[in-house]
Amino acid sequence: MKRQIGRGGRAVSAAFAAMCAVVALSGPVYAAGPAPYAFDPGAKRVAGAVANADAPVLEAGSVYRSSIGPGEKLYYRVNLDAASDAYVSAVVVPRSPEETVAYGDGITVSIRDRNDARCGSDDALVGSAEFARPLSAYAVRSVEKASSYCQEAGAYDVLIERKSKETSSPETWDLEIRHDVEPTLRSAGSQPTTAPSEFASEPPAPLPTSAPRAARSGGTGFNDATGLEPGEWKDTVSPGQTRFYRVPVDWGQQLHVTAELSNNNASTTFLGNALSLSLANPARGHVEDAVLSYSGRPASVSLDPLPPVGWSNRYASASGVSGMRFAGWYYVAVGLSPKVAKEYGAGPIKLTLTVQVKNGAQPSPYAGDAGIFGVSDGDRDMARSGQSAPQAARSATMRLVGVTGIGAGTVLVLGLGVWTLLARRRAGAAAERAGRPSPYGGPPQAW
Repeated sequence: MKRQIGRGGRAVSAAFAAMCAVVALSGPVYAAGPAPYAFDPGAKRVAGAVANADAPVLEAGSVYRSSIGPGEKLYYRVNLDAASDAYVSAVVVPRSPEETVAYGDGITVSIRDRNDARCGSDDALVGSAEFARPLSAYAVRSVEKASSYCQEAGAYDVLIERKSKETSSPETWDLEIRHDVEPTLRSAGSQPTTAPSEFASEPPAPLPTSAPRAARSGGTGFNDATGLEPGEWKDTVSPGQTRFYRVPVDWGQQLHVTAELSNNNASTTFLGNALSLSLANPARGHVEDAVLSYSGRPASVSLDPLPPVGWSNRYASASGVSGMRFAGWYYVAVGLSPKVAKEYGAGPIKLTLTVQVKNGAQPSPYAGDAGIFGVSDGDRDMARSGQSAPQAARSATMRLVGVTGIGAGTVLVLGLGVWTLLARRRAGAAAERAGRPSPYGGPPQAW
């Protein structure tokens, strides 16, 4: 026989489910040392195909986990409409920071039509900072009236190719793949179609020396990147470790980022390209990077000046401009070479990140919900409190547990009272039928 769950039962069930969600969201606990890359726990496992006819389909708005070996060329597939710009990003993750890599190692991501014409592509490559770390890139299929290819609706191939020198480690690398589609414009044809000719490139004024430096511990991937608002933020970074942060940048706003390593008195040995500072946009496309050499003294590096977020940036050829094409969370990654450990020890070195965002926010050009391509009040709150996406989810779940728990507790107390009253009435009635006094003093007397 089926039984309906009453309101009290539903409340208790909801509270229990919410508490289970808290446990599920807590994620794995890692031992001391550089933690593994934090893959999206909701990512679906998928294997790339050697032949495009066997390629698995990537759904828009979804995240996938895959892997790729040296020299491999793997196919995936996406179904695109004829009206929206589409993005497929790949984060390539070496399984150990101790792997040997060389300049030019990495991956190329491309979107191709059914005749293998390349619609868009980008590389995620090891540059002058020659040490293993997560790298990201995306391929774009743009809808343009002036273009004669890659404009039709239908199936498109996504090709991910890994490049690796013979001297590099032969290990398989992990992939985190994401497919996103840009929202529809509020008014078709309302946005400019040429790249900006210039933008203000002056660095912002230094923050006041009296401004407090608050501590924020960076995440280990895009998924658990720590939220930052403008200011100076203290952290540490260990050799072989990459720290991830995210900053909400709205339409019309201009982002400036500087990373500073503190002194370390263990040595004065010069290490070229010891630290990598990189920026990725909300679709995880590479925007800009910079490298820093280190010799045990305080040293800093800034990203080159970036334009304010604007629609027209997408038509520029330079990635430092075209990447600033939409609003949303911008991701800052700071990686320290494992070679630093040999001269300066394996312990962490103090790191300061200075984040500044100029200009007020402008309206979104999209017709409806911008999704990842916008900045909400909730995003600003997360940046203010320093929350990552999983932490924000846990906070929301704990609020649900609190509200549901109070509701369930009230229902249980009321239910217990009703049960007690009914039990007394039954006992009293039974006593009257048996000619005995009620064990609870009989029914209430009239006033």
